[in-house]
Amino acid sequence: MEFSGTYTALVTPFLSSGDVDYEGLRNNIRFQIAEGITGIVPLGTTGETPTLSEYEQEEIIKIAVGEGKGKVKVMVGTGSNSTHHTIENTKRAKKLGADMALIVTPYYNKPTQEGIFQHFKAVTEAVDIPVVVYNIQGRTGINIETATLKRIASLKNIIGVKEASGNINQMGDVIAEIQDKSQGKFSVLSGDDGITVPMMALGGRGVVSVVSNLLPGKVVRMVNAALSGNVAEAKKLHYEMLPLFKGAFIETNPIPVKAAMDMCGMPAGTCRLPLCAMQPENREKLKKILGQMGVLP
Repeated sequence: MEFSGTYTALVTPFLSSGDVDYEGLRNNIRFQIAEGITGIVPLGTTGETPTLSEYEQEEIIKIAVGEGKGKVKVMVGTGSNSTHHTIENTKRAKKLGADMALIVTPYYNKPTQEGIFQHFKAVTEAVDIPVVVYNIQGRTGINIETATLKRIASLKNIIGVKEASGNINQMGDVIAEIQDKSQGKFSVLSGDDGITVPMMALGGRGVVSVVSNLLPGKVVRMVNAALSGNVAEAKKLHYEMLPLFKGAFIETNPIPVKAAMDMCGMPAGTCRLPLCAMQPENREKLKKILGQMGVLP
């Protein structure tokens, strides 16, 4: 499976009652498809997955597959800090029709590099589905070292990595030492909107984006320009969106992007505890950014 382009890490919209806004989710996915997105990623970090019940998670996968199948790629977040639970989550995603699974480094446990490798080995042996590794040390407390990722990349069905380590030198190493030697079998996508163009200049193949919840078409154009070698256009779009790339992380993701979507009249709602409403002063900063960008209705 070719793994490149623009994937949106979908928010999970909530109603004022605190329940999942399933109809809002449908509308958001339809908007993504209309704007030319490559794929959608339900049940990731941006989707507040740890706060969702198993029933809610299953309904979200069903909606994502029902709306997206055959139109966009559906990559479901299935990772956890339990290998057993990750396997069960990944089996469920496959059964419900997901195209691929996004699996984060086990968090909290802080496994060794060998433990990380054994985790992915166990999952890929148990479930026959394309797997994207998700490396985000800031969330998990542990970085996947390049030597370890090289071992993981040799496993069956591993097709790429969502690189959110924040270390551009490491990203370059992964591109040069793994992606470029894989004969098209392994791709590196950015997990950070603001580093997408710099990383793609090194050879990366796209992004799993937060900001594309709000501006999918513009992020798609930026990534496509970079993929086609139009550096000037990619750079131009990067700088146009840079204030929002920064604003989207002024507080813990997905608090800012959900606030921005709410300001723009899109289904989002507030976050579930322990994430809370955006601080008033930061909300004003975000509103100013959206106003200056001409995004507000």
